[in-house]
Amino acid sequence: MERLKRRQDFVAAARAQYAAMPGMVVQMRSRGDEGPPRVGFTTTRKLGNAVVRNRIRRRLREVARLRLAGLARPGHDYVLIGRDKSLERPFSQLENDLTSALQRLHRAAVAPADKETR
Repeated sequence: MERLKRRQDFVAAARAQYAAMPGMVVQMRSRGDEGPPRVGFTTTRKLGNAVVRNRIRRRLREVARLRLAGLARPGHDYVLIGRDKSLERPFSQLENDLTSALQRLHRAAVAPADKETR
């Protein structure tokens, strides 16, 4: 899975849909193409020093590696934002947070289209 690295990609995802979960916030943006899904990771300085932020990002990367590959849709960008509970939350619950967030985002992305076709 490709990584988001440019600031403008993160800013575009910030203006799109998001789902807040206890362990993370997941932002999703449809790029409008059929390219492979891309993922980015971020944490704020409010969470702690660089060591703490890097530990949180490593946990988010591993969750994304395990779960996002099978659930991500082509042509979408995903940004996982670490929260203070990302570090202490059990890993299985972080996986469930990501799965639930993606289900919610994908369901919300389909719902407006269904209303317009009626």
